[in-house]
Order: sequence, then structure tokens, then C-alpha cells
Amino acid sequence: MSSPPTPQTYPAGSQTATIAAGCFWGVEHIYRKTFANKGLIDAKVGYIGGDSKNPSYRSVCSGRTGHAEALQVIYDPEKVTYRQLLEFFYKMHDPTTANRQGPDVGSQYRSAIFYNNEEQEKIAHDVTSKVNKEWWKGKVATEVLPAGEWWDAEKYHQRYLDMNPSGYECPSHFVRKFPALSE
Repeated sequence: MSSPPTPQTYPAGSQTATIAAGCFWGVEHIYRKTFANKGLIDAKVGYIGGDSKNPSYRSVCSGRTGHAEALQVIYDPEKVTYRQLLEFFYKMHDPTTANRQGPDVGSQYRSAIFYNNEEQEKIAHDVTSKVNKEWWKGKVATEVLPAGEWWDAEKYHQRYLDMNPSGYECPSHFVRKFPALSE
């Protein structure tokens, strides 16, 4: 079973970004690889956006809990901004398909940004609008929603691709090359 977030002590001033972009193994892996030594303090996979308490991987995969497989990024805003994390989010997965990433189908694989405060909400809408217009040509299906309750995924899911280098990684998780967004 999953569990409420494990209490952690993070440096003063650190912030949290919460995103869903399909199978959480690959999302965690690509964020850790890209933002290591560039502001990432921690990253963990879990479940958010549903209506059941203490969801398990099996129950989330059933599609009946409403939860998304998601990533919670703890970061240093002095080294990387929320906007940069979201722009990367839109480059590393396909945000144009509702409830699908590559061969993974179901509401648990939806594209979503779960904001944690009003400033994040504003930035999420701004970035989403710009990438929809400039990069994805009006096809973005990403939801922008309040964060709500987070559930840590089971321990064996954390850093899964580090522990299982030949494990499954969604083929839609790769960094696309786009020009810089307009100001």
C-alpha cells in the first residue's frame, strides 16, 4: 500500500512542484538525470488527484481511484525556477493525448500540473498557454489543478529505474527540442 508522505526535512526555502506525465518511473528518472546538481533536492513518485485514501499501485492502475501516477519534485528556487521545471515537463512527454502516454492508457497516465499555491497556478497557466500556442499548436490536453492530497508510492517504485536499469520506460519520455518560449 502507498502511504501519506514520509516526513522529510528539506533546506529552508525549498519548494515543491507536482506533475503527472504518464508512467512515473520514467518521469522521475528523467528529472533526476536532468536536474541533478542543478537545483533538484529530491524527487519521489506517488499518487494525486483521486478520491480514495491510501491508494495502492494496483488500485491506481485499475483506473477507478481517479489518481494519477505523479512526481513530486523538491527543488531550490535559487538554482532552478518553477517555470523551468514546467517548460521541461512539456518537453519530456506528449501533453497532447488525454489519459495516454505512448502505449500506457488510462486516467492514471494523464498529463497534469498540480499547483501548490496561487503563484504556481499563475505560472502553470501561463506556461501551458505558451507551449500550447508555440510548441504543440493548440493540442495540449494537460490539466492544471490544485494539488490536493499526495500519497507516496510504494517503496519499490521510488528510484525504480536506478534499481532496475533495464526496467520499462515509456517511449514517449524523451526531451524534445523546442525553441525558447516568448517572453
